Amino acid sequence: MSFNLVEGEVFCINKPATWSSFDVVNRLKFKIGKTENRKWIKVGHAGTLDPLATGLLVVCTGKETKNIDLIQGLPKTYTGKLKLGMVTPSFDLETEPIEINPVPYFTADFLDKIALKYIGEIDQIPPIYSALKVNGKRAYDYAREGEVLEMKSRKITIYNLKLEKVEPDILYFEVNCSKGTYIRSLVSDIGNDLECGATMIELCRTKIGDYSLESAWELNDLLTEIIPLNEANSL
Repeated sequence: MSFNLVEGEVFCINKPATWSSFDVVNRLKFKIGKTENRKWIKVGHAGTLDPLATGLLVVCTGKETKNIDLIQGLPKTYTGKLKLGMVTPSFDLETEPIEINPVPYFTADFLDKIALKYIGEIDQIPPIYSALKVNGKRAYDYAREGEVLEMKSRKITIYNLKLEKVEPDILYFEVNCSKGTYIRSLVSDIGNDLECGATMIELCRTKIGDYSLESAWELNDLLTEIIPLNEANSL
């Protein structure tokens, strides 16, 4: 398979767990740069995923990098699981629990009512363990240094939200939302509404607009395919 990296390609990649979005982009840059004539090609991603998350990462090369802002602005769909009764400072498993609470019994109808509360435009406070810049410094840097930081709320839109109990203390969720939505904050807010707290334990992005995880490359397969050895040797 051949790619026109200069004119631009849009790659859908299934980001591995523990890799940051920048790790994926840098690995592709390194692969492209293995050939002398391609070191200058631009590579960028459209929408960051946390290192612990998996799923769809859209990566653009060459002239297609001009469309990154457009792609980032498309609605996104995520699936995942949250653990009830456990609270961590980062709202996920990056940090250790600071609370363990009893979990009440919830009916499916009650969970549907909780989900309905979030549909539409809402105010959301981003997690302090995030890459947002506050006074020129990443919020997670303040958090890791133990500094108290007040995060400002911002408008986001939830188009659809499904909550389903799969174990007494585990909820499955599927959410379709706007750019700028922090799923970890949504999970934390749901836990607060259920009066026991919650932590995100799994997250997978499945769609960005019409781009789908179903058609995504596994990273290692793309790295092997993007510049086959016989092509690299002929450049």
